Amino acid sequence: MERWLRMLVLAIPLVVTSAASAQQTPVTPPVPGAAATTPAAGETPAEGEVPAAGEEFDRRLLTEEEKVNSLKEQVFRAKATLQLLKEIVIQGSSSGARAILWHENSLSGSFSIDSITYYLDGQSIYSFGVGSGGEGLPKEFKLHDGPVPAGNHTIAVSMVLRGNGFGVFSYVDRYTFNVDSSYAFTVEDGKSCEVWVRIKERKGVGRSFVERPNVVYDLNCTRIGETE
Repeated sequence: MERWLRMLVLAIPLVVTSAASAQQTPVTPPVPGAAATTPAAGETPAEGEVPAAGEEFDRRLLTEEEKVNSLKEQVFRAKATLQLLKEIVIQGSSSGARAILWHENSLSGSFSIDSITYYLDGQSIYSFGVGSGGEGLPKEFKLHDGPVPAGNHTIAVSMVLRGNGFGVFSYVDRYTFNVDSSYAFTVEDGKSCEVWVRIKERKGVGRSFVERPNVVYDLNCTRIGETE
């Protein structure tokens, strides 16, 4: 009995010391929903976050797109301006000059015109051919009447003539040959120039059949608005 009392006395201080130690070191319970402040290795950024390098690339791409759009707009404006200038030059709106061109056929019955084409500054303005159908070629008609740029111009004619022989000249019957001619003239600003293209025959006994056809040009220029 005495031995058990001694063991009890010795055990009491040990129990008191253990209880005191437990009170001095409290345990903090975990907070529900709390997240770790340091992301684990290999963890990706949260949704909606863009790395700095990606933001810089997007800014540069947007800048280049704006430059391309600006260049496209400049090209479009340049084309529109060029088209306007082209129309002004072709129509002669900037100069106020005008050209009126006439055709006149004074050939005798020894010649017939199988085909004829007129050009103004290299552009075809009238064409006729026997095989093209329609009415025959009139003796006199207007070829062109419209504005032109002030300055130098050229009218040209290319035709195929056919001979109508009879009597001692029957050898030329159905004989065809080409006749080409051109004429340069100048239209001043504010003026209207009228050009007559007259197809005639040269006179002279010694001229051959193919040398007789001739093209003569008559020019008359007046200021626009003047009364003749």
